[in-house]
Amino acid sequence: MLELLFLLLPVAAGYGWIMGRNSVRQAQRKQSSILSRHYYKGLNFLLSDQPDKAVDTLIKMININSDTIETHIAMGNFFRHRGEIDRAIRVHQNLVSREEIQPSQRENALKELGRDYTQAGFLERAENAFLQLLNSDKHYLVAQQQLFSIYQTTKEWGRAIELAERMVECHGDNDDVSERLAHFYCEQAQLELANQKTAQAELLLQKAVNADEHAVRPWLMLGEIALQKKNYQDAHAYFLQVAERDINWFSEAVPHLESIAEQTGEWDKFSETLEAHWQQCATSYLAMVDVLLHKGETSKAIEYLLEQLHTRPTMKGFKTLMGLYIDQIDDTASTESLRQLKELVEAQLNQRPKYRCQSCGFSGRKLYWLCPSCKKWGVVKPIKGLDGE
Repeated sequence: MLELLFLLLPVAAGYGWIMGRNSVRQAQRKQSSILSRHYYKGLNFLLSDQPDKAVDTLIKMININSDTIETHIAMGNFFRHRGEIDRAIRVHQNLVSREEIQPSQRENALKELGRDYTQAGFLERAENAFLQLLNSDKHYLVAQQQLFSIYQTTKEWGRAIELAERMVECHGDNDDVSERLAHFYCEQAQLELANQKTAQAELLLQKAVNADEHAVRPWLMLGEIALQKKNYQDAHAYFLQVAERDINWFSEAVPHLESIAEQTGEWDKFSETLEAHWQQCATSYLAMVDVLLHKGETSKAIEYLLEQLHTRPTMKGFKTLMGLYIDQIDDTASTESLRQLKELVEAQLNQRPKYRCQSCGFSGRKLYWLCPSCKKWGVVKPIKGLDGE
């Protein structure tokens, strides 16, 4: 009898294995059937323009098979692109709250949830979402860009500075981050100046100089502060740094340097500065005309201006030339005609933009260091050509 039992043991084990395998297969088929039923049911609701029911149905599928998480992320994105932000938030929130999903899947859902919040205008919630992604190897760049965008929108320059400094410390120097950081320091310095805190503003501008060696904005601001203090020597040195960093911005420094010459009477020094950092633009050659006029050399100034206009014609130059002719002509009728023409040219200049974004083409008369259109730093520059420089 005992021998018979030993002979039946392999048979019982084999039977148990077969029955167990069949049971697993039946469970899988049942699960697959339920999953397919929920999936097609949700798809039918979506196609029938019943997105609320579709969301409910698709969310139920998470409890059954976590492999559908990427599908749910895509579904949430679909709702966001349609402008149905509340439904997108609902889908992505549900994914983020799941403890059973993989960390990488949770990060993907958290990134999309942050974008949902941003588009909905819930900037504080979006900030919290992206802050959680700063330690992610895959998503920290996206999180960084989104956080910068949020802080720029809310003008929280202190927090923007903290984030940029953290990025430099954790990931090393980066041209884009360094440029942003310099502008953040300048924006914070503007606030300090508005509160009459000049010393704090100067400290921030020095940090901006150290953050980005190519930045011209902090040097312009430092020069303006020194000029207001009537510290003409320092102001002159600061404005010269603009030409050293980017000669294309020297046209912004020239009027300040001319103001220094007017206050100090050092026109020869101003002339030497223009020649040493010459830029072929209207602001530069019109400043040289002013140097000649202050020396009493009106005829030479007219001759010089005509020569420059032949090389680089600008509306600014024509207006100045007409003004010089008006002062030289004795004929009242001719003078009046020139005066009217000069006024027309001046009115035209007042309507034309002075600056244009090199990225998106936005233009205006005011200098924006952050383009209002494409939201990029340092891409708005003085316009060149007939209507500009």
